[in-house]
Amino acid sequence: MSEAAVTSQSALTGLASETERVEASRERANKLGLWIFLASEAFLFSAVISSRFYMVGTRRPEELNQALGLAITSILLASSLFANRAECSIAKGDRKRFMRNTAATIGLGAVFLVGVALEFEEGLEFFPPSTAYGSAFFTLIGLHAFHVLTGILVLLVVLWLGSKGRFSAEDYWGVEGAVKYWHFVDVAWVFIFPTLYLLH
Repeated sequence: MSEAAVTSQSALTGLASETERVEASRERANKLGLWIFLASEAFLFSAVISSRFYMVGTRRPEELNQALGLAITSILLASSLFANRAECSIAKGDRKRFMRNTAATIGLGAVFLVGVALEFEEGLEFFPPSTAYGSAFFTLIGLHAFHVLTGILVLLVVLWLGSKGRFSAEDYWGVEGAVKYWHFVDVAWVFIFPTLYLLH
């Protein structure tokens, strides 16, 4: 091999190594940014949950529909299972299973929002926002429902990109980030549910 060819090969190798370093640095920055964002969201939910205890202590209305609350909780937890399966599927290169589980996650999230709408309807009748508990209830449920809605929108984007051939076993950060956000939304509800529905 000539000296020019060796030099050219070395330059290409160096360029590839530099590209890999840049990509790895970008991925670390993305992950750090996501965790900082989730931490700030955790502080937000903590503040709103604390306001419930400050305003009304542990009292809750007898009319609160605990059965419906438990049902939508089960639906949301099940959606996290499908979200995890979607991420694991694309990590293994199984695009069809990834698409199917992502769609299931979106569907369960939509069903959860329907349940929240039913809760809103009952809440307006028995403990409207003008009451202390109603104010805490609608603020917490509304804030969480907004996060579920944004999570659904993010997953829809992920699903659309996946249908266009994006993501693979080597590159699925977009899926991972969306699923982590969805898990966070579920964990937030795990704290909200007993705060509103169980304490008495």
